Amino acid sequence: METFFVVVFWLLLIDSVGANISAWFGLDKWYQKFTVLVRLFPMTRGWTTFYFVLVLYIGFILKYFGVQLWF
Repeated sequence: METFFVVVFWLLLIDSVGANISAWFGLDKWYQKFTVLVRLFPMTRGWTTFYFVLVLYIGFILKYFGVQLWF
């Protein structure tokens, strides 16, 4: 069961890092390419940073409970 949590954590971490990279460095391309999605899911720097912090918090909780985060 620990493997499942580790895989989910790493997938969330990769997703949050990608969201932060595109929010901080690629906003113009995002708004031009996906106009419908931008209205539904606005990608702002604050929300993506908050998402990244939450994923790190999940990682700290897993580490606190003794889950090894490396394969």
